[in-house]
Amino acid sequence: MKIYFSKQAAKYLNRLDASSQKRIRNGMIALPQGDIVPLKGSDGSYRLRVGDWRILFSYMDDNNVFIEKISPRGDVYKGG
Repeated sequence: MKIYFSKQAAKYLNRLDASSQKRIRNGMIALPQGDIVPLKGSDGSYRLRVGDWRILFSYMDDNNVFIEKISPRGDVYKGG
């Protein structure tokens, strides 16, 4: 599976400390396994929970995932 990142998600992930980056990357590599929930009101968008982090993503097709946003639990669903 190939993973694509939005500019915002890539920038945020690169700013994190090494242990948080590793934990989030391991969660993304394990897709479609993990704590995944479809987002209400957004067809085709999902949320992956990795500890206190939330990763919003969508499937581009069977073998490609687009990571839209990575943020702490309290901030991820806010606009912007």
